[in-house]
Amino acid sequence: MNINWEFKNFSELTLESLYDIMRLRQEVFILEQNCPYLDADGKDIHSYHLLGYLNSELVAYLRLVMPGISYDELSFGRILTSKKIRGNGVGKLLMEEGIKQSKIIYGNIPNRISAQKYLKKFYNEFGFKEIGKEYLEDGIPHIEMIKK
Repeated sequence: MNINWEFKNFSELTLESLYDIMRLRQEVFILEQNCPYLDADGKDIHSYHLLGYLNSELVAYLRLVMPGISYDELSFGRILTSKKIRGNGVGKLLMEEGIKQSKIIYGNIPNRISAQKYLKKFYNEFGFKEIGKEYLEDGIPHIEMIKK
């Protein structure tokens, strides 16, 4: 798939791209996963946003949160791909591009994520290692992982 990547800080987002982000995050996390939670958590303004478009449709996204906001370390969050394109390797491309962009902005610093437990092996492929114990977040088993 030919994904077109955009990497922007919050102030660079257009109203249309912000709408696309919020719509896709709600589609995946709130509707698909049936997790009613406050998505607009105040962290977006302290983040860079990686948007993956197929043609003109947002199909992949991750939020790169500055160190000191979610954790002492840099953190990826809201990592997702649209149901329409899952299983085609776009998630892997998303992570590779996110890691590339994070190194450009912050260099080679640790990255801590709160991962849905069923995705542990996926994140292991990118050098993330499990730390701590499993916990529930919005009714879904999660684990903290770190990439040093």
